[in-house]
Order: sequence, then structure tokens, then C-alpha cells
Amino acid sequence: MKKFLLVLLVILIVIQFFQPKKNRGPVDQSQQIETLFETPDSVAILLKDACRDCHSNNTDHPWYSYVQPFAWWLADHIEEGKGELNLDEFGTYDAKKQDHKLEEVVEMIEKGAMPLKPYPILHKGARLSDSEKAALIDWAKKARAQVGYSGQG
Repeated sequence: MKKFLLVLLVILIVIQFFQPKKNRGPVDQSQQIETLFETPDSVAILLKDACRDCHSNNTDHPWYSYVQPFAWWLADHIEEGKGELNLDEFGTYDAKKQDHKLEEVVEMIEKGAMPLKPYPILHKGARLSDSEKAALIDWAKKARAQVGYSGQG
């Protein structure tokens, strides 16, 4: 048992030297969702606190993102989140995709699927009240109307 624990400890130490790339990339503000659609400051704060760490090109990396194996899990999660919706690159989406992504924002918040359950545990700003969820949903619906996608093409 001692030998097993020693081997496990050595493995845990060694994997600390293999850190994934952090999510810190370029941002063209003209493509950000808050630039494209009228976004009240209160909603911009909610997007920052509850969405942007996983759905943008720049994550505020918490302390545990430097500890393996959590760092690998987090990096994978961020890549997946950005693949689904990138708030920094929203302007690069065509109207059909913008409409669909905003529809999904509403749906995911209404279902309680976003933010993901573990995230608000360590990120107080992501603990959304019912009124904050309603504000995000209302904003996303208004933004969707601004997209003006007719469902054709």
C-alpha cells in the first residue's frame, strides 16, 4: 500500500509539469456579442460572471486551473464551451447561426442547464437569481429579434 501511494504521489507531481495552454486569445471587440446588440450594463456583468470563462477567448483562470488533472479537465471544458458558443466571435456567425445560438441561450437558461451546476459553487457571480435569469433571457430574446433571421436559407 505504501508503494502504491508513493507511485501515485510521484505521478501527481510529474503531471504538474504538463500544463495545457490557457485560454487567452485575441479579441476583436467589434465581433463581441455585447457590441453587436444593445446590452445593459447589468446583463454585461452577468455575461462576464456567469458565461465568459467558458464561452469567450479569455478565461479568468482560477487557482485550480494550474493543478493537474483539474487543468486538463478545465481546458477541455473551455474548448467545448467555446465550440458551442463564443461570445467574443459572435459577429463572425451568419444570421442563421446567431439566431440559433441565441435561441439556445434562452433554452439553456430556462432549463437550468447553464451555467453548469459545478461552476456556481466556486464562482459566486454565476449564482443567478430568478430575476437575473429573466434579465438574460429577455436580453437574448431581444437580441434574437435584432438578428432578424426569417428562418429561410
